[in-house]
Amino acid sequence: MNPTWLNHLTSAGAVIDNGSVARFGDPGAALRASPLLMDLSHLSLLAVSGDDAETFLQGQFTNDVRQATLAQGQYSAHCTPKGRMLASFFIWKEEDGYRLQLPGTMMEGFAKRLSMYVLRAKVKVSDISDNTVRLGVAGHGASEVLGRQTPNLPSADREVTRHEGMSIIRLGAERFEVVAAPERAVALWQALAGECTPAGPSRWDWFDIRAGIPAILPPTREEFVPQMVNFEALGGVSFKKGCYAGQEIVARAQHIGQVKRRMYLAHVEAEMPPQAGDSLHYADGEEAAQGKVVNAEISPEGGYDLLAVIPVAAAEGDVRLWGESGPRLELLPLPYSLEQA
Repeated sequence: MNPTWLNHLTSAGAVIDNGSVARFGDPGAALRASPLLMDLSHLSLLAVSGDDAETFLQGQFTNDVRQATLAQGQYSAHCTPKGRMLASFFIWKEEDGYRLQLPGTMMEGFAKRLSMYVLRAKVKVSDISDNTVRLGVAGHGASEVLGRQTPNLPSADREVTRHEGMSIIRLGAERFEVVAAPERAVALWQALAGECTPAGPSRWDWFDIRAGIPAILPPTREEFVPQMVNFEALGGVSFKKGCYAGQEIVARAQHIGQVKRRMYLAHVEAEMPPQAGDSLHYADGEEAAQGKVVNAEISPEGGYDLLAVIPVAAAEGDVRLWGESGPRLELLPLPYSLEQA
């Protein structure tokens, strides 16, 4: 984390654990407050620049990189030749190249693998996480509060605008991310702090879960093809672009309709927090099937909200966390339709 930003967060009351923000004060207060102001240093930022950057990335990712512009971001993924997701991320463009944002726990392996494919291309891959600050404003009233400081707010989902050197990304009706230099971010935080409640990174991740946006983490690396985590429903897969690693498998799953497992939004009352990669159990008579937790965070209503990949046939059945005697999942409606994907 950038030293200037770290010093600011510490003075603002952040509890730092292993170099990142764990929480601000009583984490229970942030569960009930709105709008929230969040440090997003648990997400890393990769810069890909150079004359061949667009062509290079176009041959690597599931989405059409040409549609990631100065004004519009997109979700995308990097897959194995077998179509399994190595990483998921949000990508947009700045004047000097592309920005790829993904969980910090995935950055080192992702950047190393991406760099392996550069070869003689005029492309530079750089981790700029410590050179910039990412902060989030979310919850009821977020647009009004942030709009008083950055009047040029994006109006559409995944739209990117800029104001005084800051990039502002809209990620839902009342959720925004601001990317800025550390000194500018400090000033913005101080301006927003009087109207927002500071919160730890888990609150931002919870907003992603409720929006049905998965984050591939080390325990789920190479577990899913994009359709299993609804990536085509999120606009994270282009079926009209050229080849990329795993493209044939991903296209076949889409056109032949062989996706037998899907990601669902769910709630569970559990004594222990679910973790990414935890097993899910479904039994129907003599047949049993398994699923996996993709992401999970504590819910403001108690218990935990999670994204879970389970067999489509199990969606109306009795799905249990950790095993047949574990707590039962209550499926919740996703904010998008899988039928239209």
